Amino acid sequence: YKGWEKEIKVKATGKTLLEAIDAIEPPKRPTDKPLRLPLQDVYKIGGIGTVPVGRVETGIIKAGMVVTFAPAGVTTEVKSVEMHHEQLVQGSPGDNVGFNVKNVSVKEIRRGNVAGDSKSDPPKGCDSFNAQVIVLNHPGQVGAGYAPVLDCHTAHIACKFSELLQKIDRRTGKSTEDNPKFIKSGDAAIVKMVPSKPMCVEAFTDYPPL
Repeated sequence: YKGWEKEIKVKATGKTLLEAIDAIEPPKRPTDKPLRLPLQDVYKIGGIGTVPVGRVETGIIKAGMVVTFAPAGVTTEVKSVEMHHEQLVQGSPGDNVGFNVKNVSVKEIRRGNVAGDSKSDPPKGCDSFNAQVIVLNHPGQVGAGYAPVLDCHTAHIACKFSELLQKIDRRTGKSTEDNPKFIKSGDAAIVKMVPSKPMCVEAFTDYPPL
């Protein structure tokens, strides 16, 4: 056994699995993108006020920032950011944080809302969106009008298939049929979806977690 070698920014070699793990470059966190923070919960804490909680997916959150919650349409200032009961200068992608907000009641924002920086591409709710779907297992055929519940980030909302736009090849992503009448188990398709209430989704190319 000669050992292994790999080329990253510099050449790395070794003999053991542990050395190979140590040579892995950690993925770059998307701190340079605008803030996206889907809410997992919202708490009312005596003496402090309203504290939304969630994981930072992209960007950073810090005290003094003005954030907008979509699709609620509420804008407010962040007073402080905490993680595991310790104050943070800023929350970065991957951090599960709680943050205190000014003059917002617990009734105005909820799980499934997304917080973003008001001054940098703030999140917005949408009335419809196109999605690539794969039918893994369904007893019959699925056509326009079908309304499954969609779980996207922390949102949990029924979304109606308003139009089947294309049937596509699962491996290549190329269109195999335009405007199919229905799809069945094993099929992949591009579908126009209409959420039953406003929902915040983003293009996968811009914000993969959303």
